[in-house]
Amino acid sequence: MSLTVVAECLASPGQEDRLRTALEAMIEPSLDEPGCLAYRPYADPNRPARMVVVEEWTGPDALDEHFATPHFRHVEQVLGRILAEPMTIRRLVPAP
Repeated sequence: MSLTVVAECLASPGQEDRLRTALEAMIEPSLDEPGCLAYRPYADPNRPARMVVVEEWTGPDALDEHFATPHFRHVEQVLGRILAEPMTIRRLVPAP
């Protein structure tokens, strides 16, 4: 069963470009992971500091492996310095 993840980020004032750059840098290495089916950041046109990443994984094990990768650990450190609030991660599965 696939797993969809919605990760919401809010940049601190003046950190919007750094947030966009950090999330865009995650696209290619994440898509190269064997369990990643989709990985796409979106910007809120009404609130430039807010971005959302929509991801699809083959399952929870693939997501756990993603969280252990060097590129995720790096972006996690960057986000810790530039976000106004902790990132919100929602895990969704297809409705029965």
